[in-house]
Amino acid sequence: MENKQPQLDRAFAALSDPTRRAVVARLCLGEASVSELAAPFSIGLPTFLKHIRVLEDGGFLETRKAGRVRVCALKPEALRRTDTWLSEHLRIWTARLDRMDAHIQRRKKETRKDE
Repeated sequence: MENKQPQLDRAFAALSDPTRRAVVARLCLGEASVSELAAPFSIGLPTFLKHIRVLEDGGFLETRKAGRVRVCALKPEALRRTDTWLSEHLRIWTARLDRMDAHIQRRKKETRKDE
């Protein structure tokens, strides 16, 4: 597995903040304006726009202007990339833990036989 994946690094950095995770969760329901997305948070709009930029940089959303309104839409490719990375590691660790459990069970049986 390649260890240097800047796009994946940006994606996980974007997801490291609870505000940004909440924005991604909301966008899973459909497009929303920046003001709609910002409404549940008690932070200023300039600060919230920084979160939007981090999510854009992480590949999670794209924005477009609709008149005077800035609309955000989720880009599922970034979610797929992070899910693929997590799934690979989950599969590897599940296999390792299964092997360790099998080894422990064998050792327990051997110990019982010796008693």
